[in-house]
Amino acid sequence: MMITVRGKTIEPLFSADQIAERNIALAEQIAEGPTTDLLVIAVLKGSFIFAADLLRALHAVGLAPEVEFITLSSYGKGTVSQGVRIIKDIDSEVAGRDILLIDDILESGRTLRFARDLMFERGANHVSIAVLLDKTSKRTEGTVEADYVGFECPDHFVVGYGMDVAYAFRELPFVGIVTGDSEGAAPR
Repeated sequence: MMITVRGKTIEPLFSADQIAERNIALAEQIAEGPTTDLLVIAVLKGSFIFAADLLRALHAVGLAPEVEFITLSSYGKGTVSQGVRIIKDIDSEVAGRDILLIDDILESGRTLRFARDLMFERGANHVSIAVLLDKTSKRTEGTVEADYVGFECPDHFVVGYGMDVAYAFRELPFVGIVTGDSEGAAPR
């Protein structure tokens, strides 16, 4: 069922119920380890809703990780990547700890590879990656893969559940495809 929000037509791809069920399954997988002195690091901004729901699911399966946030930029001012830079770093020490990086979507892998390598450089014992969506068709660099994947995502521009187009649609409780006018939006 298509909906119209702010003049854009959005076709739901993954419902709120599907996402909630998948978050519990991911939490159960994550709980199998490694989780020694677990530090969860959410990559902002798009992952904030997924990270919050996944953290509650982790609590439900008996984990009590510490939580941090990192903001990384992989796109300068255009749609062509100019590398990755840290906008806002974490405050916690990672040496000797197990780290779980949470992000909304894995495409080229550049940002998550940077974050994973950064944590290892800082002495992390183990670094796992959890993503809500995986666009394996977009993987162009490196061999970074997510350890925990919510859903395989077709090559469409998606919004909702924290993901946006021009700062809009983050509040939607589902992941949807923008099928209306999305001119200027880079595919996600």
